[in-house]
Amino acid sequence: MYEPIRTKSVHSVAATTTSAPPRRSRAEELDFQLAGHLSALLTVTDELRALAPSDDLGHAADQLAASVTRLRHGHPPARLPRPSETGAPTDRITALHRRAHALAGRALVVAASRQDTASATLAAKRLDAHEAAVAAA
Repeated sequence: MYEPIRTKSVHSVAATTTSAPPRRSRAEELDFQLAGHLSALLTVTDELRALAPSDDLGHAADQLAASVTRLRHGHPPARLPRPSETGAPTDRITALHRRAHALAGRALVVAASRQDTASATLAAKRLDAHEAAVAAA
């Protein structure tokens, strides 16, 4: 009446054949987060540079790109092309400075947690620069 199971249990096979997914260490996770925050800040900085070109924004964008490349072990971030037009609305520029200020603050928190002095210094400088730009607007 009852026929015994002739194959192995699905549960026992699954338990022995699957391996745990690779995990990142805390330091690797902080590198990943910091690279993400700096990449987002770079994107906003490139957009600001395209709308209102300045040497300060160009230099900051280059520094951010270098930091992201270092954190990504040599893989450079995607970048906007160099600015070609001027005359953007000031409301848009002010909004971008506010967004960049928030992103720089996030990057500063992660860089401090990671104890990355170079990234923390860069984020603090960008924080001050965007705060000054918002205050001037």
